[in-house]
Amino acid sequence: MAETNDTGHIEKIVYLNRVAKVVKGGRRFSFSALVVVGDGKGKVGCGLGKANEVPEAIRKASDRAKKDMIEVPLIDGTLPYEILGEFGAANVLLKPASKGTGIIAGGPVRAIMEAAGVSDILTKAIGTNNPHNVVKAALAGLASIISADAMSDIRGKALSTPRK
Repeated sequence: MAETNDTGHIEKIVYLNRVAKVVKGGRRFSFSALVVVGDGKGKVGCGLGKANEVPEAIRKASDRAKKDMIEVPLIDGTLPYEILGEFGAANVLLKPASKGTGIIAGGPVRAIMEAAGVSDILTKAIGTNNPHNVVKAALAGLASIISADAMSDIRGKALSTPRK
């Protein structure tokens, strides 16, 4: 369920849930949507939206995801190095892959990688399969990646070979 909206962002609905609140007259149903938004060039974010109607929940989640976008340093369509993202009981292993490998990932992580513009990667979700925590673990892993330029600035050393 990927679509490109008018701002050029890629939106993917990761999880849509109907939730019920029990009141005196019976059950009140509403919807919860987990959406991933990216620009396909290294920026990605996730958002959770809740509303009485599905389109409104998706819109709210999309707006939240656009506000919470992070920058991911990519090298030739993959990550610079292997990383483990953790959130709650979810651990997501993100491994760079050679050209032509494609995106080897499960549902929630695949949505993030496609929205971020990653074209070659190997991933493994370890622990829980709760989509909320898996998405947050993958984003935590991506957020913890430091580019070579940024690390050289932190260490106060010059790069021997400049990176793209």
